[in-house]
Amino acid sequence: VASEEMQKLGMVGESRAMRQLFDALKRAAPHDSTVLILGESGTGKELIARALHTLGPRAVGPFVAVNCATLWDHILESELFGHERGAFTSADRPKPGVMETADGGTLFLDEVNDMGLGCQAKLLRAIERREFRRVGGTRKIKVNLRVIAASNVNLEDCVSSGRFRADLYYR
Repeated sequence: VASEEMQKLGMVGESRAMRQLFDALKRAAPHDSTVLILGESGTGKELIARALHTLGPRAVGPFVAVNCATLWDHILESELFGHERGAFTSADRPKPGVMETADGGTLFLDEVNDMGLGCQAKLLRAIERREFRRVGGTRKIKVNLRVIAASNVNLEDCVSSGRFRADLYYR
């Protein structure tokens, strides 16, 4: 990927580290595989995720970002999978989740390390099967999307301490 192309994506730099990043983006972008981006807060993980989306085969589809650190688990579950009317007290109408909204494109899960274990299990199942049910729903919803996740902590340490599911980490 040319430096000029990276500039169009909002990334600039000529250092060795930036050239290595651009090369890694060039290698990863054409593939539809799940990607994990690791880095400290404020280092541009979402910018990298957007670049992967824009340079990849799903560029014509939506790019939907969710910051997992800003939502409690029960709210995050509804945000990810949506909910049906009556699923909880304030659910006065059905609402699609971001997995539905990202269908055909890319779902970016920022700070995935802050997701609770129960929500991680449901996310793992949805990623593996490419289907899920809305909260309070019975109908399976199929999706075709790429998942890009990011973390500001070492997920291997989270797996070792039992705060992150090993099967989700390896997926």
